[in-house]
Amino acid sequence: MVSFDEVKTLIGEVLQLGERTAQLEPDTTLMGGIPEFDSMAVVGLIAAIEDRYGVVIDDDEISADTFASAGALHEFLAAKVG
Repeated sequence: MVSFDEVKTLIGEVLQLGERTAQLEPDTTLMGGIPEFDSMAVVGLIAAIEDRYGVVIDDDEISADTFASAGALHEFLAAKVG
């Protein structure tokens, strides 16, 4: 099982949030809520998830809802990784 703290760390690393990573909560809005979170951040997060967890994320699995909040990304990743 993937913990929320793992997802939080991953987001912080990819977006280079530094100390702001500690402020991420499940209800933290990603799209529109974090200035660094743009389309390139989505691509970077997907690549990091695939590398770290050895999964493949198909284009049809990705939606705006997946990246709406840190908690939504955690739920997606937990379901994907198992």
